[in-house]
Amino acid sequence: MMRNHWLGGIVAVLVLVAAATVAGAQGITDMKKGEGGSAVKGSAGVGGAQGAASDLERCEKPMGAVAVVEPQSHVLQALSRYQLGSPVGLIRLMLQQSNCFIVVERGVGMQNLMQERALAESGQLRQGSNMGGGQMVTADYVLTPAVVFAENNAGGIGGAIGAVGPLFGRAGAVVGAIGGGVAGGLKFKEAQTSMLVADARSGVQVAAAEGSASKADFRLGGFLGGFGGGGGGGAALGGYTNTNEGKVIAASFVDNYNGIVRSVRATPELQRNVGTLGQEAAAGGKTKAGSVFNEGDVLLPKISSVRVMSKPSDSAQVVATLGKGEEMIFLGKEEEGFLQVETGKGSGWVKKILIAR
Repeated sequence: MMRNHWLGGIVAVLVLVAAATVAGAQGITDMKKGEGGSAVKGSAGVGGAQGAASDLERCEKPMGAVAVVEPQSHVLQALSRYQLGSPVGLIRLMLQQSNCFIVVERGVGMQNLMQERALAESGQLRQGSNMGGGQMVTADYVLTPAVVFAENNAGGIGGAIGAVGPLFGRAGAVVGAIGGGVAGGLKFKEAQTSMLVADARSGVQVAAAEGSASKADFRLGGFLGGFGGGGGGGAALGGYTNTNEGKVIAASFVDNYNGIVRSVRATPELQRNVGTLGQEAAAGGKTKAGSVFNEGDVLLPKISSVRVMSKPSDSAQVVATLGKGEEMIFLGKEEEGFLQVETGKGSGWVKKILIAR
């Protein structure tokens, strides 16, 4: 009788293990992306995206330019407990692969961008480098990611199977080891991720998406060999490509981002007029560097006898002539190297290179 009870217990556990295997193979965890690896991998550039996840939203043309900001310090500290770094690089890759937004640098690399402009202003860069003001693409939106973890507990399938050993002795220990391999759990119970998108000009939040990756959803995924790092890119994205915890977070961010794309796509007034990645990258080198003026700025001639023209052309009629100390107001329009201004002697156009803020 005891022997039959013991065998019945073993069979029940093996059935549970088999069920976990079948469930994982049928994609309940939604983590085995055909060939395995992380939900975010591959590469992206002017020539297009390679190796992107099949379920990542795609766009024919970008809907605006986005700056991805670093999460708050407490989020980074929580991620570090699971050997995960900042998710900004992961999210930038995702954005560029989707072609739904132009990604602009506003992170640590911004320091180097400004350093190059400082070198240009000091005269240290070689002539003809065309480095200066007025060349950067404006960020239409600011995207802020966040992650909140719920700590682990003893529950879940892995805990139940692992507890079989003491009940069935040595044979049970073997089954417990099998169970640990099948349902080797995550180090957290649940991870909730979110993306908030704000308009860079008004500061108004225009889109938000949240999602959660829980042990109930992903624990069976520990059995799938497809969770292994998918080739190149693992080193650059760290634990997000080679740990179960990282892949769960990456998958949740993909889901968040897809929600953001669908929201902006369904709202035409949120879409901005930007070119393709190739066009925007090329425009930076072709746009002539110079001082940047904003509508309403008070400007002054650099020299005396600066002419105010009726049109943005040297051959146009002269409206007035300004002395070196005479102020003018920039009206916000620039054409052919001329700025439209309002002066005490009338409105017109003055050469940009002849005036200063």
